Amino acid sequence: MGQLIKLENYISRYQQDIFHYPSQFSRLKQENWKSLFDMWELRIEALQLEAPEEEPQNQSFFSRWRTLFNKHEEIEVDPLEQPIPQSEDQLKQFFLDSIFEFQLNWASTTLSQMSFLDRNYRNDLILKYFLQRYPDTFLFMYKPIFKLKKAAVDSDLIMITPVAVYVIKLVEGPSNQTIVADSDRVWFYDDSNIQTKFMSPLLSLKRSAKIIQSIIDFHDLDLPVNRVVLSRTNTIRFNLEPYQTEYVDRDRHEGWLQRQRQLSSPLKHQQLKVAEALLNHSDTVSVNRPEWEQPEEEL
Repeated sequence: MGQLIKLENYISRYQQDIFHYPSQFSRLKQENWKSLFDMWELRIEALQLEAPEEEPQNQSFFSRWRTLFNKHEEIEVDPLEQPIPQSEDQLKQFFLDSIFEFQLNWASTTLSQMSFLDRNYRNDLILKYFLQRYPDTFLFMYKPIFKLKKAAVDSDLIMITPVAVYVIKLVEGPSNQTIVADSDRVWFYDDSNIQTKFMSPLLSLKRSAKIIQSIIDFHDLDLPVNRVVLSRTNTIRFNLEPYQTEYVDRDRHEGWLQRQRQLSSPLKHQQLKVAEALLNHSDTVSVNRPEWEQPEEEL
């Protein structure tokens, strides 16, 4: 599961210590998955044996899990609205959704500071796609805002892997349309030879990549910066991909995703140094947390 180290200009725990929180997240995720899976197996066995219950099964199961999972974090999981998963795949999805809530918390609070989270992010399917389908060693900056020479500059999505930095622009339309990569400035949606013009994603990709490369160079770091135009719903018609740019369309998406998922490299020191540099140049807006909150460091 990818890690959300920066969301817009929100305060993030990763900003405090990028060398601590990524490994802590992986450890907590593994521990909590094991505890949830063991609890679920016992519950399924009890149901199969038609064991008597002292309380409603959903409330009993999810109350225990929520108590465990929320030991030190406030995560919104309503046990009365969640049916007990009937398969391991359903359980995994429930777990991923719970961890997603946890990640939003880490990406908008520290022990003493907080940013006001836009609740629409809880249902952001694009954000869920990147966080739920990529490895723990992939660090994501989602809609980051960089502070450069006192100016705030928006960036495309940034994916920091152990071997490279990817700047990703998502371009998706109705599945019956073909995306035509025409030039650096103008592309088209083609629907039965009826073309609709739109601004080339290469414009923002080049701007974002230039910002990232300048920060990497300023700190004397070394990690390649690649650009990706991603479309999971459309095919992309093109003659030639620009330098250090890859077009990943509907036909190439699954293969590209699997190659990322199969990357077995652990977190790298250079990767974390790059993430630290990018976080240090990011804009942040936050306030002190209310005194009545009692945040902790772990799950």
